[in-house]
Amino acid sequence: MSSSRSSTVATDSGPADAESTIPPGWETAPFYRAVGNEAEVFRAAARGGLPVLLKGPTGCGKTRFVEAMANELGRELITVAGHEDMTSADLVGRFLLKGGETVWVDGPLTRAVREGALFYLDEVVEARQDTTVVIHPLADHRRELPVDRLGTTLRAAPGFQLVISYNPGYQSVLKNLKESTRQRFIAIDLDYPSAATEIEVVAHEAGVDAETARALVSLGNAIRNLDGSPLREVSSTRMLILAGSLVAGGLDLRAAVQSAVVQTLSDDRDVVRALGELVDAVLPRS
Repeated sequence: MSSSRSSTVATDSGPADAESTIPPGWETAPFYRAVGNEAEVFRAAARGGLPVLLKGPTGCGKTRFVEAMANELGRELITVAGHEDMTSADLVGRFLLKGGETVWVDGPLTRAVREGALFYLDEVVEARQDTTVVIHPLADHRRELPVDRLGTTLRAAPGFQLVISYNPGYQSVLKNLKESTRQRFIAIDLDYPSAATEIEVVAHEAGVDAETARALVSLGNAIRNLDGSPLREVSSTRMLILAGSLVAGGLDLRAAVQSAVVQTLSDDRDVVRALGELVDAVLPRS
């Protein structure tokens, strides 16, 4: 881009897939129940502006944990979901033509750096590896973001914190997190909560009674503990909440489980049949 080209800078918008929320404006605090010392570790990292890596299975509460911590710390939260078509421009920004004028539009990462927000890149390994390199100087002592197309380097504003997440059990060898990225972060390992905690979470989030939540959690744990399971993923807390929400909406428990759990976990008829038999063995009959 020639330096003589006329352009302006816009910092009030970014890619449509970025979600920005300001925790102090939330009507209620995000509901989260700790499974270990993750909150204490995150608070300590936040005090020093240290980057955090969240590891854990799908639907175990990684995103909700970040929302809860952002709310507790009073930080604006900007969330982006990683995907294979993501480019560095999707994070940093790009020049756009508006009304005959070339305008620079900040990407969500640049907005977070300028504003001192908490930036959460979910499922980081889904993004191209050359894209994730852009976060490296923000994840070490420099706390800087080079914006090559503007010919400048931005220093992160006070309060800025970088959080990324991934599911190490799901990713293939070809989609693992590079050591050069991993070693820049404080790691927090999350997992599905204990049965008692998960019952509380499912009951609260789905709006069902404790008995229904207990039945759903029992089924979830039975699926997670299957020997030699052919499933790529097991029943997540999120999945149990969805099943509970169907029950709260008036659907029979078994029908809710069939739609939100069994049919979601597999398309293989034999696996679906086996899961159905497990449902029959675990869930109470009305």
